[in-house]
Amino acid sequence: MPHPYPIRDIARQAGLSEATVDRVLNDRGGVRPSTVNDIRQAIADLDRQRSQLRLAGRVFMIDIVMQTPDRFSSAVKDALEQELPSLRPAVIRSRFDFREKGQVSDIVGVLDTIARRGSRGVILKAPEAPEVNAAVLRLSEAGIPVVTLVSDLPFSKRVAYVGMDNRSAGATAAYLVNQWLGPGRGRRVLVTLSRSVFRGEEEREIGFRSAIRERWPDRALAEITDSDGLDSSVYRLALDALDRHDDLEAVYSIGGGNRAILDAFDARRRPCRVFIAHDLDRDNRELLQAGRLSAVLYHDLRRDMHRGCQIIMQAHGALDGPIVTAPAPIQVVTPFNVPPEAAT
Repeated sequence: MPHPYPIRDIARQAGLSEATVDRVLNDRGGVRPSTVNDIRQAIADLDRQRSQLRLAGRVFMIDIVMQTPDRFSSAVKDALEQELPSLRPAVIRSRFDFREKGQVSDIVGVLDTIARRGSRGVILKAPEAPEVNAAVLRLSEAGIPVVTLVSDLPFSKRVAYVGMDNRSAGATAAYLVNQWLGPGRGRRVLVTLSRSVFRGEEEREIGFRSAIRERWPDRALAEITDSDGLDSSVYRLALDALDRHDDLEAVYSIGGGNRAILDAFDARRRPCRVFIAHDLDRDNRELLQAGRLSAVLYHDLRRDMHRGCQIIMQAHGALDGPIVTAPAPIQVVTPFNVPPEAAT
């Protein structure tokens, strides 16, 4: 039972005598299991309180850098701000750099600026590119930990990834689409991405295609990409896909722009029998309640942001424990089980 505390402190915390604590710590026996558990709990309590004391009054200025449509960056900002009270006694201050589209060099420039001016950490959603990985390395060398959000950079020097297991999410979408479509040829699925340079989107697509190939090999697919998830681009590409394929009846939307996709189906007077989307931003909540989306694959952004901030604090030694990357649970959300934290 390793610990850094004087026996008297453990005894005071556990409400036991110093002799009893000494007997347990030195494994001399003759003590009830419940008493041993009380001492273990006392040490755990002291660990936690020590961390809280280290955090008290400390300010962590972090940078949130994302290339993503505004509807998602707004949801991320809201999630962080809602979680700030739960991170006390640490004080989190945040700076935001959001862009809906751009070149890799734009992201690299932002990251290098952060490395020069300083930061306690960066939460990052960026395209996977050697230049971005190199910029993350420069941040790491400057003592600035990077946590990737939603889309990982596994070959970079980021300290951890927070978000869902994207391949599992894609396979789940394949299962749901085929359950609703049922057997039969001539029922093509439109798979939409914002850009294939985002690893998270690529992994969702791989998970979806792998499940289709393994279990429903007769199912036909079509794809649109390089829209940046922006409604105007998505609408034009969706119209083109509908004109090329008269058997499109379902959608798996990886990259967003779902209102625009549905507008394209309406413009061509074509039914969309199944529509699986990601995230519970304002548009998707409205479309789900209106019955235009079949289901949304959801993970709790508030949990992601809370975990991202904790990891940055761990990287600076302000919180105890190893840094662990654990994917967020995936929920299949219908109009009848919208999680409370995503309902407003």
